[in-house]
Amino acid sequence: MWTTDTVAQALLPLVGDRGLLQGSDMASYEQGARYGHGKALCVVRPANVQEVQAVVRWCATHHIALVPQGANTGLVGSSTPDDSATQVVLSTSRLRNVCEVDAANRSVTVDAGITLQELNEKLEPHGLWFPIDLGANPSVGGMVAANTGGTRLIRYGDVRHNLLALQTVLLNPQGELLDMGRALRKDNTGPDLKQLFVGTSGAGAIITRATLEVHRKPQQSATALVVPTSDEAVLQLLQALERDLGDYLSAFEGLSGHAMQAAIDHVPNLRNPFAPEPAPDFAILIELEAASSKAYTGLDLQDTLNLFLQDQFEQTIDNAVIGNGHELWHLRHSISEGARALGKPIAFDVSVPRSRIMDFCRAARAVVAQDFPFLHVVDFGHIADGGVHFNVIWRSDASKAYDPAVVSALRDRIYAMVVQDFAGSFSAEHGVGPHNVAYYRQYTPPPARRLAQGLRQLMDPQQLCGTVDFGDSSAAV
Repeated sequence: MWTTDTVAQALLPLVGDRGLLQGSDMASYEQGARYGHGKALCVVRPANVQEVQAVVRWCATHHIALVPQGANTGLVGSSTPDDSATQVVLSTSRLRNVCEVDAANRSVTVDAGITLQELNEKLEPHGLWFPIDLGANPSVGGMVAANTGGTRLIRYGDVRHNLLALQTVLLNPQGELLDMGRALRKDNTGPDLKQLFVGTSGAGAIITRATLEVHRKPQQSATALVVPTSDEAVLQLLQALERDLGDYLSAFEGLSGHAMQAAIDHVPNLRNPFAPEPAPDFAILIELEAASSKAYTGLDLQDTLNLFLQDQFEQTIDNAVIGNGHELWHLRHSISEGARALGKPIAFDVSVPRSRIMDFCRAARAVVAQDFPFLHVVDFGHIADGGVHFNVIWRSDASKAYDPAVVSALRDRIYAMVVQDFAGSFSAEHGVGPHNVAYYRQYTPPPARRLAQGLRQLMDPQQLCGTVDFGDSSAAV
């Protein structure tokens, strides 16, 4: 039986004093951003790929389970250890030596531990950015492992669509370095192996480096918060935008009245953009972006958006607030903070075909109102890509005390509705982890689970890496 001391003594020469944490120093690595709390055997923080290889070889040889962890911003518990105190957390936070920008190729090769904010700071002098827009600051490796999307997915795609090459340290063969792909947009020299590691929550290998396609920073943007005339008008407005301004549409975000009010009431320096009128029952945040300058094209995006909205008044729009994009995006990004201030969030990160998203939101709200009337819905999401954060709050002042059994029943109801009634996904962006793996096993067809298990067996026959078994087995590492 391995102990913390014996494992630490073995790993210390591999990563040095700065690379090994024990005791109370591990606390932030053992607690997830929303779910997941456990006890690690120890935490290792390799500073380069050679140290990652050495750690992987030692742990694989001695059958010590590894939990890869980036910035630990995930929301399904996939980057935190369990309660067994038998797992080593392998943090990539010190893998930050390489950030090589190829401005002419519009690409960047970056170590897994560099965060999204740091990456964009490196890209800024070149007029470039990696336009994954989130309410968190994840690491590059974590974004690949979760296949991060965000609010501008409709224009730029998710991480999968912007990944040119990937470097990983394999579990089988133990510690072998695998470079997959090059900084090419066209390469059909065999299977695209790097995609086997995207969206797998860290299973199968340690992601150490990625080459990403990056984009020109917009020279113009225009923003509006509009009130649709009806639920049906939401998709009519989206279709009209894509028809008339599709080359510039970068965001189409839905915000419920409860979501806006939660943010307005609880986030300092945030005002109601519709004041003196109350926040509407539902609003849509529209953003247009252009990489081209007005000086050369003659195009003024704000004037263009204003003209479009004028044409849509009474057809699809009842009201609109136009202009201050920073203020409107601050409202959108403050919703989660406002929701947490109300009580305990019961978060649903789901997606359905976007043609059915308003129907789903209406049906899900009805279920909560009828069967869980003591709960409070705070929903918002990425209408244009079919994603919605259907957050339900167990308010601090609710008439019924918090009950985990009720939370479980609500999750079962909502996920069944998403998958069975609306042909959707129970995890649109957050991936699969210990928090939601039971729903993966419930709703993923057996042939798909067997294929996933076969891949896992090939890449990690001892199932040493990651916290989720994607196959038929119910046992997680």
